[in-house]
Amino acid sequence: MGIEDILMHDESIFQNINAFDPDFIPDNFNYRDTQMEAMAMAIRPAIGGGKPNNLVVLGSCGTGKTTAVKKVFELVEKTSEKVITCYINCQLHTTRFGIFSQIHKKVFGHLPPETGVPFSKIYEKIMKHLQKEEKGLIVAFDDVNYLFQSKNANKIFYDLLRAYEEFPGTKTGIFAILSDLELRFAFDKNVNTVFIPQDITFQPYSYSEILDILSDRSKVGFYSGVISDDIIEEITEYTINNGDLRTGIDLLRITGNIAEANASREIKIEHLKEAIKSQTSVNLSETLKSLNSIEKSLLEIIVDSSEILTAGNLSDKFLEKEDVSYATFNRTLEKLEFLRLIDTKFTGKGVRGNSREIILRFNPEDFFKLCK
Repeated sequence: MGIEDILMHDESIFQNINAFDPDFIPDNFNYRDTQMEAMAMAIRPAIGGGKPNNLVVLGSCGTGKTTAVKKVFELVEKTSEKVITCYINCQLHTTRFGIFSQIHKKVFGHLPPETGVPFSKIYEKIMKHLQKEEKGLIVAFDDVNYLFQSKNANKIFYDLLRAYEEFPGTKTGIFAILSDLELRFAFDKNVNTVFIPQDITFQPYSYSEILDILSDRSKVGFYSGVISDDIIEEITEYTINNGDLRTGIDLLRITGNIAEANASREIKIEHLKEAIKSQTSVNLSETLKSLNSIEKSLLEIIVDSSEILTAGNLSDKFLEKEDVSYATFNRTLEKLEFLRLIDTKFTGKGVRGNSREIILRFNPEDFFKLCK
């Protein structure tokens, strides 16, 4: 195919390519009923005119946290006019003005002016509306750790949760969505007294659950007969090894694009192999960009090592290189394992048999290439 043919060709193996988008919310959302019921119970008091309960929604990447929250918020808005729900992606919005501009948009249907209006006026307008209309407000902060990195978390949480002091009768709640292992952040005392959350945990999906989810997504996204059960099983296996459902969904899209670019009416194993190769490089690149300097430093030691590393001798090398505590080393090592850059395997040796071997999960050459 030439470039013009690729752009203008009207035949497609995709029935709905949007089904593979990160923000796609499927009609058929399974295996998270328990967590969604717990969210509904937290919101229920607000529907009756009371104060909603605060939640920490915790789980590793790709476990359905965001979709579950959006699904519950969608159902709340369909069934009650007493509660306003607002979802905020904290990777995109981290300032007080930015956060409350998004809340303003949800409450009034439009953003406030970007200039000329002080924050206090926007805040007052929102809270007076809630007060007058006797409506509750629940705000979900996705990737809330970004608010701590920008040092705005305490003030934003305070603004929301203690609004009742200045505007009596306002009922507000927060769902804090977390993927990071370091999930307990230090709030100011004034925030701690009102943010007393219940934890809801999202465990990783099992093999059979991932297979079912990817099969359902394929039925929505592709025309019948485009992708075989065998290919979906291969993608499921790859997804399990990478620990993130989004990897599998994205791989369906990439594989379909490659098949279509090759003018194929069905997805074949060679399309999948090419897709895995391209996706691995992109995923590793994005993960490496997210690391801070301490995490990169530890990973460099692991990549550079020509010997078998254990947690013990790795900590010696790391603490010699970086002026940090052993607790920081442990947290950093756990973070690298959480991001699936490494594996740690108990060897049965050492004190009480707790010695761990460090295993790199990617090709060292890819690391140096991407770092350049």
